[in-house]
Amino acid sequence: MSKKLALTALALVLTTGTAMAQSTISSAPDSDYLVESYTAYIGNADLHNSRGARLSEPWQIIRQDRANVHRFGIIDDGDTFDGFFASAGNREKLETMLRSGWIEPRAAADIVRGGALVLVEIYGRGDTGNSIHITVAR
Repeated sequence: MSKKLALTALALVLTTGTAMAQSTISSAPDSDYLVESYTAYIGNADLHNSRGARLSEPWQIIRQDRANVHRFGIIDDGDTFDGFFASAGNREKLETMLRSGWIEPRAAADIVRGGALVLVEIYGRGDTGNSIHITVAR
């Protein structure tokens, strides 16, 4: 799937709302703003850690996707680059923000199953992310 096709599909699904699951982690003060956003396709490589073990939690998979993009150069069609999670420290924060937040069960299941497009929006101040909003399209 090409990036353009993936983004078009994501936009179509988001506007129709027929196959959408959403997760909002809101621990951020009202003054936070959108720091950055990116899209990712959750492929097979994202479902396994670097030792080959199957990941079972959505935050593990989202974090592995960003490690695959930034550290290992494994890029699925539909993955876009972001500057925020280029840092291993920020990838660690992603996991903490998701794990301590709430995720809709359908969104979590779609991520764990794989084959889903996700839109990740990072909210915070400056280069500090405080919360994440994830939209999952299948």
